[in-house]
Amino acid sequence: MNVWLVIAIACLAAYALKLSGYFVPAGVLERPRIARTADLMTVGLLAALVATQTLTAGAALVLDARVPAVVLAGVLLALRVPFIVVVLAAAGAAAGLRALGWLG
Repeated sequence: MNVWLVIAIACLAAYALKLSGYFVPAGVLERPRIARTADLMTVGLLAALVATQTLTAGAALVLDARVPAVVLAGVLLALRVPFIVVVLAAAGAAAGLRALGWLG
């Protein structure tokens, strides 16, 4: 099977899945349990993405300058610091730790 055919099939499947959301009746989405589940799934998926991008390099588990940068970002977000300041502080922390040779 050609690689481009697999990519095209995956694209069509993703589009069909997204399109199917328009056919769900509004009454179903307004149920409290469904709405809460959808909200919690979003948070869980975002947390999994952040953890994966922070703690892995390829197939290996790594602890490098990204970990303290994400921790710093979490603390600043908890303190309700403006988002641009959070991003700049986390990037500066990671760059500083790498420049000093700490945590690669």
